[in-house]
Amino acid sequence: MFQHQSNRRKFLQTSTSGALAIGVGATMPACLLDAAESADSAGDRILVVVQLTGGNDGLNTVIPYADEAYRAARPKLAIPKPNVLTVDQNHGLHPSLRGMMDLLGDGQLAVVHGVGYDNPNRSHFESMDIWHTCVRKDEPRTNGWLGRALEQFPRANGGDVPALHLGDQQQPFALASESVRVPTIKELKEFQLRGSNPEELRELLSVLPTQQDSNHGDDLLDFLRSSTKSAISASTRVTEAAEGYQTDVVYPQSGLAEKLRVVAQLIDAGMKTRIYYLELDGFDTHAQQADTHSILLREWSDAVSAFVKDMQAHDHDGRVCVMTFSEFGRRVSENASEGTDHGAAGPMFLCGGGLNAGLIGDAPGLTDLEQGDLKYKIDFRSVYASVLKDWLGTDPDPILGGSYAPQPVFT
Repeated sequence: MFQHQSNRRKFLQTSTSGALAIGVGATMPACLLDAAESADSAGDRILVVVQLTGGNDGLNTVIPYADEAYRAARPKLAIPKPNVLTVDQNHGLHPSLRGMMDLLGDGQLAVVHGVGYDNPNRSHFESMDIWHTCVRKDEPRTNGWLGRALEQFPRANGGDVPALHLGDQQQPFALASESVRVPTIKELKEFQLRGSNPEELRELLSVLPTQQDSNHGDDLLDFLRSSTKSAISASTRVTEAAEGYQTDVVYPQSGLAEKLRVVAQLIDAGMKTRIYYLELDGFDTHAQQADTHSILLREWSDAVSAFVKDMQAHDHDGRVCVMTFSEFGRRVSENASEGTDHGAAGPMFLCGGGLNAGLIGDAPGLTDLEQGDLKYKIDFRSVYASVLKDWLGTDPDPILGGSYAPQPVFT
């Protein structure tokens, strides 16, 4: 008994003095402690979100190469027909998207035409908030659509965070939740256990009485014990993922590819995290767009295709879907600076197993425009509804704030 009491006092001192540190900034321990009771084990499928920040030019991504109106509107920026990666007799992909073409050939790419929303907003911040929350600015915004989804997932034992944001940007509003904490990390080592003597802490926890054996009624101690054990368990698996992960897939040398490789490591390590969120910035191409856009599309395409191939090599492709979106497309006509200005509708992309591969929906017309912009054909919330219902297995209506017919994205 004396040994247990001594260990209890030492444990509390150790926990409050910072001997245990999980390196995701000062708030990471709290994130893991909260997540210990919030992680989901009922579902096996994983969603990886890649946000193309700045407004990706959808017309030069999924190219209506057979439409003369496209070339008339873009005398300098139009991609020459011989360079287009042909998908069908009307549309093709930008020549930088060879990785995406490989996925399409393998039945692992679905492209949804003309995604947007009614009365589009052309502000980066406001439009992104609409995509993140599914709420217009005249209504209260307290959480994001993925944050609400996390609240719907069944609770599970264990210390795996239910969602994770990788990057050095501000955490996306889409992940905001009233009850689920989501950590942000820059790199894998920040998610690992650190401290003056981690092994001593593990040994200490192993001799603590279980909650069933404890009759002291110490709720704080019980919480610290169970939550810290969960945090250590999660950190241990992350460490093992870093040390033991092997792959024959060669990832390109880019920031996005490195983050996706981290996601692959965590998935293969058996982490129960269901949502991963990443960003690729730089798509606000008002001037001299051609080279910048080509480089960005190649980074995205090569990184995502490597990740999907890696998941396939490790037999995870049937449970991992990568969804890519941008806050809006660009104007149909190029501007005087050989760039494009803020527009409206654009394509969304889903990669992985279980997809109805190919082009989905009708492409917006290039002559029937709204203030120089493409008219959207599919509400983005309908794509979200597909992801929520058909992939993540949860009811989309309370999350999206209404009923939206899912698109035929998944088989």
